[in-house]
Amino acid sequence: MSVTSDDTDQGRRHFLTLATGVAGGVGVVATAIPFISSFEPSARARALGAPVEVDISKLEAGGLIKVEWRGQPVYILNRTDDALATLPRLNDKVRDPDSDQVQQPAFAKNEYRSLRPEIFVMLGVCTHLGCAPAFRPDVAPADLGPDWLGGFFCPCHGSKFDLAGRVYAGVPAQLNLAVPPYRYLNDTTLLIGDEGLG
Repeated sequence: MSVTSDDTDQGRRHFLTLATGVAGGVGVVATAIPFISSFEPSARARALGAPVEVDISKLEAGGLIKVEWRGQPVYILNRTDDALATLPRLNDKVRDPDSDQVQQPAFAKNEYRSLRPEIFVMLGVCTHLGCAPAFRPDVAPADLGPDWLGGFFCPCHGSKFDLAGRVYAGVPAQLNLAVPPYRYLNDTTLLIGDEGLG
C-alpha cells in the first residue's frame, strides 16, 4: 500500500490546523491575562484602603496621636477620668447626645462612642465642610467660653465637638464626628479600618 500525496497533504493540513489553533489559544490567554489584571486596583490603591495598625502603648492619658487611613486623618485620644466625667454633663449642650445619626459602627453607639471608654478613635474631619478640627483639651479658654470642657474646635467655621466627638448645638456642623471601624489586636495595638468579628 502506497501513501499518496493527497494523504500526506491531509495529515499535514490537520497538523498545521491543530498547531495554529493551539498557538492562537496561547496568544489569546497571554493577551487576556494583562488585560484582565489591569482592572485590579494598583498596589498603591490597595494600600490606601488597607487597614492601619497603630501602636498606642506610648499614648499617655490626655494625649492624642494622629495617623492616616484612606487619605484621611484619624485621631486617637486617650481620655482621662476627668475627661470621661465631662461627657454626661454635656448631654443637654450637644445636638445628638445618643449618637442617633449613624456616624459610627454599632459597637461605638454608646456613651463614650468607643470600644473602651478611655480610648477614643475618630476621623479628624469636620462634618460641616471637611476641615480638620483642632484638639483643644484646655477648659474654659477665653476664645471658647466658660462652658468649654475640652474637645475639638473647627477653626474654619467655628464648629465645636466634645471629647466624644459629639457636635454642640448651634454650630454649623450638623453631625457628630465620624468613628471609623476599628478593633484591638491586643491591649496596645489598634487596627483601624477593620472591625473584625472574632
